Amino acid sequence: MKNQKTRNNEGFFNQVYDVARQIPFGRVTSYGAIAKYLGTAQSARVVGWAMNDSHYQNEYVPAHRVVNRNGLLTGKHHFGNSNTMKQLLENEGVKIENDIIVDFEKHFWNPVKEL
Repeated sequence: MKNQKTRNNEGFFNQVYDVARQIPFGRVTSYGAIAKYLGTAQSARVVGWAMNDSHYQNEYVPAHRVVNRNGLLTGKHHFGNSNTMKQLLENEGVKIENDIIVDFEKHFWNPVKEL
């Protein structure tokens, strides 16, 4: 059952999912970059809530490709296993050390510039 926060943000969450689905294989973006692309630069936290809820969507959302502004895997505990997010990214060729993306700038996908 969806909580009140999710119901109130469904339209925004769907916009977030649309952006997240466009992140290319082997690339990552940040909560803030998605928020800025959607014209709500101050709503990075709400983008995080959307990523947490994305596991319940009918259409797959590659939430593992969304990290914090420093490349830290802050959402890893929402994948059921604390290593799943890391494993998914590593399967795409992204190197992780101490839960931080190595060469973050190289892998960073900015929807403001790319879409």
